[in-house]
Amino acid sequence: MDGGAAGSQSGPMETFESLVRAEFTPKNTYLNTASSALLPARTVAALDAAVRLRAEGRPLDPLFADVEACRAAYARLAGVPVERVAAGATVALYSSLVAASLPPGADVLTAEDDFTSVLNPFHARGDLKVRSAPLEGLADAVRPGTALVAVSAAQSADGRIADLPALREAARSHGARTYVDFSQAAGWLPVEAGAYDYGVAIAFKWLLGVHGAAFLTVPEDFGDLVPVQAGWTAGEDPWGSCYGPVAELAHSARRFDTTPALFSYAGLRASLTLLEEIGVDAVRAHDLALADRFRAGLAALGHEPVPAPGSPIVSVPGLGRMQPELSRAGVEVSNRAGNLRASFHLYNTAADVDRLLDALSG
Repeated sequence: MDGGAAGSQSGPMETFESLVRAEFTPKNTYLNTASSALLPARTVAALDAAVRLRAEGRPLDPLFADVEACRAAYARLAGVPVERVAAGATVALYSSLVAASLPPGADVLTAEDDFTSVLNPFHARGDLKVRSAPLEGLADAVRPGTALVAVSAAQSADGRIADLPALREAARSHGARTYVDFSQAAGWLPVEAGAYDYGVAIAFKWLLGVHGAAFLTVPEDFGDLVPVQAGWTAGEDPWGSCYGPVAELAHSARRFDTTPALFSYAGLRASLTLLEEIGVDAVRAHDLALADRFRAGLAALGHEPVPAPGSPIVSVPGLGRMQPELSRAGVEVSNRAGNLRASFHLYNTAADVDRLLDALSG
């Protein structure tokens, strides 16, 4: 496999290439991970086993164990203790939880045209002062009285990467909390979730999972969050919290859990195992090499993508209209606001890049 290789970090001494070849069998040129990832073979097998468990009426204990294994794996990926990780389903759910924690009139700073799931819950409150600034100037837009800064680590539309360290320092100097969506970063970009008050990520993109799994990271003292969504799984003793009000909330971030989509976590456990075997650094090197190859090819064709150095997401203004034609030709990309968006992950090759470039040059 072209575009980068590295040895496995654990288990048998398999190469990056052999691991990926064993797990992925795309039938087309798939360059659309920023929408959703291909599923590894081990993940498909785990999903099948989970469905059969339900179909055959066997105990579901293994599926609940999968949730805890995923929580632990994400904690390692995010660099935080497992006690600071909640397991849920969507970014919008956790954005709503953060929005609910703010007092009326709070000043909330967001990035212009960020992903809706990050933004809309703050607007939906109706009593917050939500304002936006260009991504590149977000840190400069933090001001005295700012209560929260909410931003995606990597922009969904075009792959631009937020200057999170600068944002963190600006927020800290003004007493503001930070909420970072790592959905387009976790899996290829090293995540330091503990450096921010709240962090969130869904699992069906760079983490190679299916829809229905998401993680929230919180401070050790839970910040200002109130578990308004708490159900039985948020109890310190979940099975003892099935009836009536929850008598004792979990002492960990599990108090912010929602009832898990068990099949999703069964599959995700296998996907996260694969990512840990390969290593995020190896994935990042591979993905960025392919993105840089695509950018160089675009320049040769006279196209200029949105500047997003160090990102595996490449967005080309004016070419989004070609998405249906490319799909018919077996090349999957996205049309985002008129831009053609290609995104590269561990199962892609240099040949995939060249196939897209050939299609664009025709």
